[in-house]
Amino acid sequence: MRLKDKVAFISGGARGMGASEGRIFAREGAKVALGDIRDELGHEVAQEICDAGGEAMFVHLDVASEESWQEAIAATVERFGKLDILVNNAGISVSGGVVDTTEETWDRVMDVNAKGVFLGTKVAIPEMQKAGGGSIVNISSQMGLVGSEMGSPAYNASKGAVHIFTKSAALRHVGDNIRVNSVHPGPINTPMLNDGFEDPSRETKVLQMTPMGRRGAPEEVAWGVLYLASDEASYVTGAALVIDGGYIAH
Repeated sequence: MRLKDKVAFISGGARGMGASEGRIFAREGAKVALGDIRDELGHEVAQEICDAGGEAMFVHLDVASEESWQEAIAATVERFGKLDILVNNAGISVSGGVVDTTEETWDRVMDVNAKGVFLGTKVAIPEMQKAGGGSIVNISSQMGLVGSEMGSPAYNASKGAVHIFTKSAALRHVGDNIRVNSVHPGPINTPMLNDGFEDPSRETKVLQMTPMGRRGAPEEVAWGVLYLASDEASYVTGAALVIDGGYIAH
């Protein structure tokens, strides 16, 4: 088992990529804590993992609140004894260009997508220091690496922030034996993407720009996250793993 005896916390774990990561981590031996604002769905995923023979718990988490993060990580350590892995998976998406993006929308996207990653990392690091090291995987996006005429500038900027924050945190904490890496998914078949593809013509255009010509599955991202979380990636930090069907290879 690739995560035997590891304890992992996954934000945004109630659905989509976060839920897939939780299931795969548990199958690979990790004790998993899922954090989300969607309590009912989160409890269902945790129970599903337990029913399959894994160990999992759910905690309510507002990623934009430092107090909420402190409570969630404390509950995880109280239950499982330590923290080895953090996956900052939670995120939101919006539409609109520069001129029609409101200040409120900009702030909300930054709070969840960028500030949430900062807060999770900040609160997790002291526990990883106690454990002798750890792995932090921040979910960015291919849109955090390139611009897009169709994408939201607010979303792109927030995911770009995650990309650079990851590198800075990696350098800052390499001496603590804490690795920090980012993952950059392309169009993945999740509820968030479905919300953004209400207009079928937008999906058609995005998939035309994706050389593989299809949406990725959440599991295809989760396997990459698993690698970075595991000791197999012991020489990998500050890296950006792109899982996008070739989108940014143009």
